[in-house]
Amino acid sequence: MRLLRTQANKATRHISSFSSCPQRLCRQAHKMATAEVPKTCKVILADTIAKKLLGEVKDMLVKVQSNDPRKPTLAAFLANDDPAAAQYAEWSKKTCEEHGFGFDLRKVDKEHLEEAIVAANQDDAVDGIIVYYPIWTNNQQQDRYIQETVALSKDVEGLCHTHLFNMYHNIRTLDPPTNRKKSILPCTPLAIVKALEHLQIYNPILAYGNRLFGKTITVINRSEVNGRPLAALLANDGATVYSVDITGVQLFSRGSGLRQPRHQVVDKEGWGLADVLPLSDVVIGGVPTESFKVPTELIHDGAVCINFSSYRNFDGPAVKEKASIYVPSIGKVTIAVLLRNLVVCTQSLWNMICSTET
Repeated sequence: MRLLRTQANKATRHISSFSSCPQRLCRQAHKMATAEVPKTCKVILADTIAKKLLGEVKDMLVKVQSNDPRKPTLAAFLANDDPAAAQYAEWSKKTCEEHGFGFDLRKVDKEHLEEAIVAANQDDAVDGIIVYYPIWTNNQQQDRYIQETVALSKDVEGLCHTHLFNMYHNIRTLDPPTNRKKSILPCTPLAIVKALEHLQIYNPILAYGNRLFGKTITVINRSEVNGRPLAALLANDGATVYSVDITGVQLFSRGSGLRQPRHQVVDKEGWGLADVLPLSDVVIGGVPTESFKVPTELIHDGAVCINFSSYRNFDGPAVKEKASIYVPSIGKVTIAVLLRNLVVCTQSLWNMICSTET
């Protein structure tokens, strides 16, 4: 009789455990439903990218100062009333002084700018020169003339004809075949290249110069200072690049299988953002107006989105639902590249002085 009661009690507990299973399952399901879903978009700030680049600049500076212990000095010319230019100048000053460089901001009237730059060209205390553009908003030719006024040896922006010619023709040094002097690349386009390297969009397995092969990139801006040079750089590195501005779309590429040594340009008649954004692995916005926004619905899932405009070209909350990586600004990376270019100019100038002395 006792044995029967014991067995009955065990059966009751067994049945009770089964009856509580649905409750436990419900609680587990509730926990799973309320658990935070991992975010699909990673936001990368310019500070993160710039920090690594500034470390490289520091190492380069140590090598240069082993020959010449003085601080490399950047002369910066501000001849406009653009708040973005003033902010860029302030950031440049702060970063220069924090990393062992001299910074000399020279505010001049635009009518006296040419003479001021010529004086800086001849000043041995100045190692590099930067001019904040645009100066003449309705006269790009005048700005272009000023770019040519800066001495080649002090052009840290890479905007004089020799540097631009080399960039567009995929020539990477000033002195082939010895290849000791690097050609200077424009700061903002190079900053975006460095950002793409940081994000591992460049494929290090491929040969140098081909590491964007297989990538499709849209650049929304075709200015002579930023957008067009950027499209050329990316295409020369192997990407298929759609360059977009208000006049339409151009395709920059080295052709099928990268058979061309440098990029070619083809007009895409009738094309617009609706045609190119869905194809793009990377979307880069650089439209200098507050009203422009990249149409988020056209961006394909998992694209990388980078903004280099002083305005937000992307709808932040919306793009985070589509992009895998979002870089909301690039300014501080541009300043790190500026210092890198200054060190390269300083090293090239030192080599030139040594060669004339021997």
